Amino acid sequence: MNWYVVYTKPKWEKKVAEQLNAMGIDCYCPLITKVSQWSDRKKKVEVPLFNSYVFVQLEESDRNLVFQSSGAVRYLFWLGTPAIVKEEEINTIKKWLKQPNEAEIRLVPYQIGDKIKLDTGPFAAQEAIVQEVNNTHYVLVLESLGCVLKMNCAQLV
Repeated sequence: MNWYVVYTKPKWEKKVAEQLNAMGIDCYCPLITKVSQWSDRKKKVEVPLFNSYVFVQLEESDRNLVFQSSGAVRYLFWLGTPAIVKEEEINTIKKWLKQPNEAEIRLVPYQIGDKIKLDTGPFAAQEAIVQEVNNTHYVLVLESLGCVLKMNCAQLV
């Protein structure tokens, strides 16, 4: 069975995942804990890692079952076909989210253009290119993931 990406109504990710689980559809909505600030207090809340996306694992012939959930809008498509996420990618996301938030990070004076290999944290074993060095942060380009990572120097102590 393949993993597909379902696009949901805004802020409906957890509700859609609950509805799909109740229907017996294997789904995954990765959540992270975030501190939200209100005018009178701070509170830790669980929010989806990917806004408006839920991963579902089902047979190609059963893909229309997800639309029984009132919050499911459509599937994410890539090159004209429904986007398929590999099992190992889902497992990597799960592994990253299980790791503690506090990662051991050491400060090494990098220069712009240096190619480095990250050895701790959720991006461990990923190669990065130093794009920017500042008194307050580093900007790293993770080419294999197609993203840019900005790290505060205060976190690098």
